[in-house]
Amino acid sequence: MYNTVKKTNTFALRLNRAFVYMFCVFLALLSIMPFWIMFVNATRSTPEIQAGLSLLPSSNLSRNLEVLVGKAFDPITGFMNSFIISAGTTICAIYFSSLTAYALVVYNWRFRQPLFTFIVLIMLIPVQASAIGFYQFMYQIGWTNSFLPLILPAIASPAIVFFMRQYLLGALNYEIVESARVDGSGEFATFNRIVLPIMSPALATQAIFVFVGSWNNLFMPLILLTQKEKYTLPIMVNLLRGDIYRTELGSIYLGLSLTALPLFVIYFLLSRYIIQGVALGSVKE
Repeated sequence: MYNTVKKTNTFALRLNRAFVYMFCVFLALLSIMPFWIMFVNATRSTPEIQAGLSLLPSSNLSRNLEVLVGKAFDPITGFMNSFIISAGTTICAIYFSSLTAYALVVYNWRFRQPLFTFIVLIMLIPVQASAIGFYQFMYQIGWTNSFLPLILPAIASPAIVFFMRQYLLGALNYEIVESARVDGSGEFATFNRIVLPIMSPALATQAIFVFVGSWNNLFMPLILLTQKEKYTLPIMVNLLRGDIYRTELGSIYLGLSLTALPLFVIYFLLSRYIIQGVALGSVKE
């Protein structure tokens, strides 16, 4: 009787595990499907795309590439501009937000909590609400058609400061900082050599979000950049729509595919740090 019950429980456990695996595979395929359709449509012509959905590639990739290049779409220039802006934004946002979060956690000063409350309240203000004033200010100081207005504001990133602060509260041991100070380490040296390596999972996680958000950003670059040699990839893809009589959908999907490829590379390079961060958060001393 005991063996029968044990076999039944084992079979039920295996059945539940198989169901979970199948459900996870289904979710993975469901997540990959939009990207696959985008890559497939990059190989199809406009009439084929308008005819309906297809999961099999076609033979119009070279034609779409000719149309793409013929519409003044310069993938190399767009890639370099987007990479400069996204990389600069990511570095500024991650480093200075981590530095701010470190000051909010380690130092005990009078206005620490009011400042943190103020930073959280800034998250409630949408970017679009300040776009007009920001553009006027950039125009007055002559920073239009420059990458600086798209990079330097990332120094103040309230959402990242909030995330980093919450991460440091659980991951940073204050005794390590005190030991470094006793050994004569300066504050910046302690932060750069000790605190930043501890925060590496959180840094990688936020770096992915910041890089992807900056790479796909169309609103502010479209307002500030008017010279073709300064266009980013999203602006170039936006200009592929053509006139009201004819729009090459295949070339648009090809442009979107070229825009998305670097994001896959960034994600696969940093995804292991996200897994490490999840594992680190599950370990209790």
